[in-house]
Amino acid sequence: MIRALWTAASGMQSQQLNIDVIANNLANVNTAGFKKSRADFQDVMYQNVKTTGSPATNSTQSAGIQIGLGSTPSSVTKIFTAGNIAQSGNELDIAIEGEGFFQIQMPDGNSAYTRAGTFKRDGQGRVVTSDGDPLLPEIVIPSNATSISIGTDGTVAVVQSGQSGSTTIGNLQLATFQNPAGLSAQGRNLFLPTDASGNASTGTPGQNGVGTVRQGFVEMSNVSVMEEMVNMIVGQRAYEINSKAVQAADEMLQQANNMKR
Repeated sequence: MIRALWTAASGMQSQQLNIDVIANNLANVNTAGFKKSRADFQDVMYQNVKTTGSPATNSTQSAGIQIGLGSTPSSVTKIFTAGNIAQSGNELDIAIEGEGFFQIQMPDGNSAYTRAGTFKRDGQGRVVTSDGDPLLPEIVIPSNATSISIGTDGTVAVVQSGQSGSTTIGNLQLATFQNPAGLSAQGRNLFLPTDASGNASTGTPGQNGVGTVRQGFVEMSNVSVMEEMVNMIVGQRAYEINSKAVQAADEMLQQANNMKR
């Protein structure tokens, strides 16, 4: 019975992590560029009461007896499917259609990557994130610019006061990874590369498999509320049934303790 207690308890711990992941997905349902996560599990070691394939008779073999000892989390995987594209009308909102990440310069000088294209202008005219980290390659918008246009290939042009034509001031570059699911989430919609993701490869939007960009649009979270609610119900019921197994094992132990001659 002690074995059943610990086995069911491991199932409860696994489902607790599952609910934690689902809760984070739901909390970010309106976070631009957010990518949902999925908790993956695996069974743990087995206790061999009777070895599989051991001789039962001279001509037969035993099927064996293996008793599992529960489950354990194996990974929490980011799912990089595209989110819905919402029109915002903001000239510095940029959505990526297809593969790619915006490159962001962190305060320590390293590069981070994001799908959230909700950019702003800082006091120097640089295009930056909501936290003030500049976009790479650096785009500086002149103070007398009256309008900004960004082509699907990442070309950034402005119309300046007193001029009738537009002037190109830079080009957006997108980064791609061999395995985006291997990126390490840092919060603030930022990711860092790891050995699992591989190094970033930069390219012009629309070329060599790199996605295009759309000005005035925002990529929303790829979280489906309906799907997460169903997963939450399944996780809740799995937690409940594991707790019932703990209760059943406890009651059986109680009966054994109460036995009298």
